[in-house]
Amino acid sequence: MARMPLAERRRQLTEAAIRAMTRDGVSRTTTRSIAAEAGVSLSVFHYCFDSKQALLESVIEAITAHSTTMVRQALCPRGTLGETIGAGFQAYWAHVATHPDEHMLTYELTQYALRQPGFEHLARRQHELYRATYTELLEQLRRTMEFELSVPVPVLARYLAALTDGVTLNLLVLGGGDTEAAEMLDMITAHVAHLVHDR
Repeated sequence: MARMPLAERRRQLTEAAIRAMTRDGVSRTTTRSIAAEAGVSLSVFHYCFDSKQALLESVIEAITAHSTTMVRQALCPRGTLGETIGAGFQAYWAHVATHPDEHMLTYELTQYALRQPGFEHLARRQHELYRATYTELLEQLRRTMEFELSVPVPVLARYLAALTDGVTLNLLVLGGGDTEAAEMLDMITAHVAHLVHDR
């Protein structure tokens, strides 16, 4: 087996874990099945991750990064702030529509962490990461489009993280297709744009 830098090997195992957990569920995915999915030995897995908690945290960070990368790219300034914000939400939803099982996995990870003694901090870490991601994206927008908000960024970031989480789960469970998703995202976009004023 070719030697690989530790960070790259961890990424390989994390992506393998996401595939295995999406297919088999969090509770039924073992370190052995993840190693098999990645095509490495169990000893390589244990060299990269010293605990299941460390692996799950890496999975949470990777899944969040998958959709955030698309949103960040979509947030280049457009004609209006509303159009820019809308493009960010549309990019997020495009990722949900393309990878629904991965987004369903995020909810399973939360429930798993809350039900496993000693893993509760992972659920908190997951939702703190969502809030931190929104904080970063809002600050990015504020710098590039030069506006102020009528509410503090941390408050809006927490609100948007909770709102997106709920909207995503609602649409994944109930369906409704692109039309319902677009209507909900347009409403969120209009709400956020209403909280903005010029410097």
